[in-house]
Amino acid sequence: MYHKEWIDFNKNGRKDIYEDPKAPLNERIEDLLSQMTVEEKTCQMVTLYGYQRVLKDSLPTPDWKNQLWKDGIGAIDEHLNAFRGWGVPPMQNELVWPASNHAWALNEVQRFFVEETRLGIPADFTNEGIRGVENYIATNFPTQLALGHTWNRELIRQVGYITGREARLLGYTNVYAPILDVGRDQRWGRYEEVYGESPYLVTELGIAMGKGLQTDMQVASTAKHFIAYSNNKGAREGFARVDPQMSWREVENIHAYPFTRVIQEAGILGVMSSYNDYDGFPIQSSYYWLTQRLRGTMGFRGYVVSDSDAVEYLYSKHKTAKDMKEAVRQSVEAGLNVRCTFRSPESYVLPLRELIQEGELSMETIDNRVRDILRVKFLTGLFDTPYQTDLALADKEVNSEAHQQVALQASREGLVLLKNANNLLPLDKSQIKRIAVCGPNADEASFALTHYGPVAVEVTTVLEGIKQQVKEGTKVTYTKGCDLVDAN
Repeated sequence: MYHKEWIDFNKNGRKDIYEDPKAPLNERIEDLLSQMTVEEKTCQMVTLYGYQRVLKDSLPTPDWKNQLWKDGIGAIDEHLNAFRGWGVPPMQNELVWPASNHAWALNEVQRFFVEETRLGIPADFTNEGIRGVENYIATNFPTQLALGHTWNRELIRQVGYITGREARLLGYTNVYAPILDVGRDQRWGRYEEVYGESPYLVTELGIAMGKGLQTDMQVASTAKHFIAYSNNKGAREGFARVDPQMSWREVENIHAYPFTRVIQEAGILGVMSSYNDYDGFPIQSSYYWLTQRLRGTMGFRGYVVSDSDAVEYLYSKHKTAKDMKEAVRQSVEAGLNVRCTFRSPESYVLPLRELIQEGELSMETIDNRVRDILRVKFLTGLFDTPYQTDLALADKEVNSEAHQQVALQASREGLVLLKNANNLLPLDKSQIKRIAVCGPNADEASFALTHYGPVAVEVTTVLEGIKQQVKEGTKVTYTKGCDLVDAN
């Protein structure tokens, strides 16, 4: 099935239009869509969470031919990225590292979808990446908030390029970045994920990050969280993600502005729909936001993926749907392309198929949603080069010294000096006899390994770094002082 300039994805012995790299994009999409069954179309509309999250296997098994994804899958999220859950040690096995082993493993998973499904539609391997691609080891950039402090467009473009480059070398094809939420209240639990409080800053750096990620269409850039998400009641997170209290002008000028410009100027191929509602209406089921605004006035041409349980929240939290089936209908009609959450794909696809069979969702709507998904897969080259073809290059470039130097520059430019009375800084090591290091993060490595980036890179704590830098004989004393979180 593998020919010199094309792949016989449907194994019929001839070059179909969708298999022809030289055919116009829309013709390839329509040719493939015309060959797809309802089962194949609905499988494209869901994510399968990776190994040890939902998927039980790190590599394909014979039983996969009996599973829902025997008809394909839209995306596989966080597969073998070593993240197993908050507060849980990272995954350790021969497939997560070295990088070449990781790329080989994702190739083998992709091979199942190309060779063992009827039409051979490749999976979109999605992953987080706001401070470097989330993996056992990758180049570890500062938090997005620290990157925002650099105010350096070109530097952030480089961060985006490196993140996308390492992601593709590891086998991923879609990175969930940048975050375009605008910081409004510093008590908010996700504040380290924003670029800052200025919509202009968020926009400019979002454009740079999106362009960097999508350099030569190495990966798709999926921005989040759409929309009006970062202004929650009392700045709370968790199950309080409901109905930010703000004016329409604030929504437009603060929250919609970054998405509009990043979509139009960076051409990002993905948007993640958010949990929250606005003015009493959930974003996840809003035709106005997901279709009229996003695809209409903003000109978005990629696919929309749901944030975890955003669909389920329609009936479990917002109470605007009576059950999961109704939540699925509302979401798809509003404009959702792919459901992504920590649940089985069957929990979404089976009610979706029932709705189609019952005439509650039209095939025109389904075709429109699948068309967007296929467009992204064609644009990122999955139908031309579905595999990572240079495994040795992954070992050479992922977390390379050159990439680490860009991370070091970002760390330095992200520092903000508010006051330097009497030119105290930089410290003169020759004059210092004693240094006190205080605080709960002073001797803590986890501060550098927050979510949505590398999970197991080597970390030097603040205390260790100071001890390494002072002259011999200098006394370094340390006290934790307090815990970041206590029983109260």
